[in-house]
Amino acid sequence: MPKIKTHRGAAKRLRKTATGKVKRNKAYAGHMMTCKNAKRKKKLRQGCMVSSANIDAVKKMLPY
Repeated sequence: MPKIKTHRGAAKRLRKTATGKVKRNKAYAGHMMTCKNAKRKKKLRQGCMVSSANIDAVKKMLPY
């Protein structure tokens, strides 16, 4: 049985935690930050977990 390849784009954006959950960065923090208020920018800096609806697809992309 051959090994499953890791999806390299997902590997650069997502990290597995010690408990097996998948951590991601928030969207909308790439550009045009001057028109966003400080509270919103501070929230965008924090990471969050991948939702339960997408977790199965993400775990297939990150097998190891």
